[in-house]
Amino acid sequence: MFQCSLRRGVLLAALFLMACGGPQTQPGKQADSDFDSVEDSGPAAPVDMLATPEPTPVREPIGPAGNKSPYKVRGVTYHVRNAVKGYKERGQASWYGTKFHGRRTANGEIYNMYAMSAAHKTLPLPSYAKVTNLDNGRSIIVRVNDRGPFVHGRIIDLSYTAAQKLGYVDKGIARVEVEALDPASLPPVTETILAGDVTRSLPQDTTIQLPENTFLQVGAYRNASQAEKIRAQLTASIDYPVSVSPVTRSGKTFYRVRIGPISQQRALATARETVQKNQLGDPQVVYE
Repeated sequence: MFQCSLRRGVLLAALFLMACGGPQTQPGKQADSDFDSVEDSGPAAPVDMLATPEPTPVREPIGPAGNKSPYKVRGVTYHVRNAVKGYKERGQASWYGTKFHGRRTANGEIYNMYAMSAAHKTLPLPSYAKVTNLDNGRSIIVRVNDRGPFVHGRIIDLSYTAAQKLGYVDKGIARVEVEALDPASLPPVTETILAGDVTRSLPQDTTIQLPENTFLQVGAYRNASQAEKIRAQLTASIDYPVSVSPVTRSGKTFYRVRIGPISQQRALATARETVQKNQLGDPQVVYE
């Protein structure tokens, strides 16, 4: 089966350190010493994903997770783009599957090879892009939430499902054109529409189902009262459970403040945006 390129996996321990102000794992770096020896592939039995709906592009907040710039992989330095407007490029696309399924993407989310997602070396995370297979004319919209592919000549790595919809899952690579969608032209994550006396919100995008027990960790604090204060502030502005749970690391007790569990990708983005707007921290995705 086609070998996919190297990309980053972020472990829970790394996320815990990030919440405490510790170092982040660099993009393209795997924690498992033997990870590179694992062969990537699609599912054991082919799965027909052609009917999978495409994600609804929205203007999501761009946070620090996965957007460290510059960063270096295999001796090559990459600079994350400040803006995506006007980005269009042609080159080779590859895809990645079971080897990374269920692992962390560069921005801390969980990679799902059955979702319509992609990895890119320089687009801000998250972003949306239109990808066209130049050999058959098929086009799709994907949500970019990962880094890669770190192979010369390849400009984007698609999920198993996205590659199948473009018609190259059996070939491994394809000639494509990637065009980023300008965030300014997209609606925000949540948008309230007034119609007379009726107020309604845009429906939640249910095309990306998160794994069970997905949380946003706002922070891990040494002081329990501080954690409770943050929890109270979050409870007043977020329609999801907010909990405080103690954890011991290296003989020290920290109090983690978490939002969730959250089941939908769009709801997760909304919660993260609320936390950032209220200057309560930069939440990280955790999965237990």
